[in-house]
Amino acid sequence: MKKGLVVAVMVLLCCVVFMSTAYAETVFKYGAAERIRQEVWDNAIDLKTLPPTNTDYDRNFFRFKTSIWGGADFNKDTGVFLKLTSEIYYNLGPYNQPSGPQNGPVNHYVNLDENEAVFDNLYIKANNLFGLPVDLKIGRQDFWGPDKYGEGFLFRDGTPNDGSRTYYFNAARARLHIDDNNSVDFVYIVDQFEDTFLPTWRTAVPNAGTYYENKKILNATDNRAFMVYGRDKITENLTVEPYYIWKREKEHPLAPATPQLDLNNFGAHAVYKSDPWALGGEFVYQFGEYNGGRDRTGYGGYAYATRKFADLPLSPVFELRYVYLSGDKPDTDKDENFDPLFSRAPYWNELLIYTQIYETITEGYAIPGYWTNSQMFMAKVSMDVTPETKLALSYQYWLANEKAQTLTPFKAMFANGHERGHLPTIFITHKFSKAIDAFFQYEYFIPGNFYNDSAKNAQFLRWQLQFKI
Repeated sequence: MKKGLVVAVMVLLCCVVFMSTAYAETVFKYGAAERIRQEVWDNAIDLKTLPPTNTDYDRNFFRFKTSIWGGADFNKDTGVFLKLTSEIYYNLGPYNQPSGPQNGPVNHYVNLDENEAVFDNLYIKANNLFGLPVDLKIGRQDFWGPDKYGEGFLFRDGTPNDGSRTYYFNAARARLHIDDNNSVDFVYIVDQFEDTFLPTWRTAVPNAGTYYENKKILNATDNRAFMVYGRDKITENLTVEPYYIWKREKEHPLAPATPQLDLNNFGAHAVYKSDPWALGGEFVYQFGEYNGGRDRTGYGGYAYATRKFADLPLSPVFELRYVYLSGDKPDTDKDENFDPLFSRAPYWNELLIYTQIYETITEGYAIPGYWTNSQMFMAKVSMDVTPETKLALSYQYWLANEKAQTLTPFKAMFANGHERGHLPTIFITHKFSKAIDAFFQYEYFIPGNFYNDSAKNAQFLRWQLQFKI
C-alpha cells in the first residue's frame, strides 16, 4: 500500500507538471556514466587484533558502477528527472561475498556480487510555484552539489550501507526565497532500512551478507526526519546557515531490542571569505530520548582556516582543521555519543570508518561509518600540478574522547588509551578530457594506545577511471 501510494503521488504530480506546461517548449537531456574502481583494504577493519573471519579479511576488489539518466525541463521552472544505477563487485580475495541458501549453505562465499539495478533518482521540480517565491522538489534526490547542506557534516549520504553506489534521500523539499540574500528550506525525509518504495532488479540473495530478504541493506534502521535550514548572507563576506533537525531512528529490524530514538538537533554552519583567506566551521547540539526513557545528548563540530597562495608555483592552498565529536561517558545513564545523522560516509578520510565498525555493534549487528567519540587535528595542502592534475596531501592526528566500551567478542581490539593514531593521506585527480577523469588515493594509519598493543598499521588504496557521455 505504501509503495503504491508513493508511486501514485509521483505520477499525479508529474501529470500536473506536464499539463501546466503542455504548451511550453520541452528540453530533454540525458547521459550515462561508467565508473571503474579497485580498492585494497589492508588490516583496515580490526587492525589484525581479532581471530580472522570472512568479515575481517583483507579486501581487494573491483567495482563497476553503471548509471544512465534522463530528464525533461518543460520550461525554466518545471521538470522531471530519472536516474538508474547498478554496481557490480568482483572480489579478488581473501574476502568474498556471503551467498544465501539459493546457491548453497549460508557459509558459502562467492567472488561475484551482482548487486542491484535501482532507481537512483526520481523527482519532479517546480520553481516559483504559482508565482510565489517557493521552489519545490519532490521525490528521490541527492543533497549534493547545488543542493548541498554546508559541507555535508550531517547530510552526506541517505543510503550509507551501499557505499558510494547511491546517495539519495526520499524527500520533499520546499525552499522559500525571502530575498536575494536569505532563504529557508523545509525538508521532510523518509529513508529506509531497505528500499520498499520502488522496485529493484538483481539475482536474488535471500538473506546473506549485505542483503536481507532479497534487498540490499541501505541503512541501520528506517528513518524519518524534518529539517528547517536557513541560508543567510549577512555581509558580502559572511554566510551563516542556522538549522533545526528532528530525526527518528526506528528500532533495528535485525536487532529488535534496540529502542527507537527521537533526536533534536540545533546547529549552524558559517563561512567567512576574504581572499586569499577563508574561515569556516559548524556546531550542532543534540538531545533526545530512546523508547523506554533513556536520554541521548551529544554535540559535534569543526573549525578550519585556509590560505591560498595564487602567486606561488602550483598555487597551493593550505588548510588547518579541528574536529570534535562527543563520546559516551561510562559513568552516566545517558548516551552521549555524537550521532552523525545522515553523514555515515567517508568525510575527512576513507580508512577510519572501517576501524570504527566494532565500536558500533548492536546485538551483533554493526553500523558502518558511524563517526563519533573523536577529535581530529589536520594539516592539508592542495595544489595544481598541471591545469588537469590536482594533488592533495594531508596529515591527520586522531584522538578518542572516551575510552572504548565495546564488549566481547571485539574487546580484544581495544586498550585503555585515548590516542587513535596518525593518518597521512594522498589524493591525486586527473582530467583526461571532458568525458574521462581519474583519481588515485592512498591512506596509511598508524594506531595509537586506543587499540591493543598488537594492532597493526592499516592501509587503504583506491584508484578510479570514469567515463561520461
